[in-house]
Amino acid sequence: MNKTDRHAPETPATRFLKQHQVPFSTHLYQYEAHGGTRVSARELNVPEHAVVKTLVMEDENSAPLLMLMHGDHKVSTKELARQTGRKRIEPCTPEVANRHSGYLVGGTSPFGVRKRMPVFMEQSIVELPVVYINGGRRGFLVGLHPDDIVRVLEPQLVNVAL
Repeated sequence: MNKTDRHAPETPATRFLKQHQVPFSTHLYQYEAHGGTRVSARELNVPEHAVVKTLVMEDENSAPLLMLMHGDHKVSTKELARQTGRKRIEPCTPEVANRHSGYLVGGTSPFGVRKRMPVFMEQSIVELPVVYINGGRRGFLVGLHPDDIVRVLEPQLVNVAL
């Protein structure tokens, strides 16, 4: 169920990418609740390693942050806290994540978020030729070059994959 540009939704994420002159492709697929990157990778026929998930997390002071991770890996929150000089980091509840990002969980994009937050990205993502990341709606990914993520989001690169 892969569709192209003419059916792609306009979201805060796509507006952000256009505003920052980031070239991207659009990919719609049938969203499955709790299916995660496994479903999107299967539907788009791409490696799950190239699908990047956007995770909204909080530190010990309830300060939000974004973590970009390969779809086929988990985040070591302990190592993320250590590498970022925080005492503790944990995932937000879906309600809190929605409030911080302005997106529904399952449709969270790092682009065009409601609240400016520090962004952390697994370092090995930059080695991929193209990544697929949420475009701001459930069942909607955008394909782009990782260098463009680095350019527009200026993430701190970390090594926290499990």
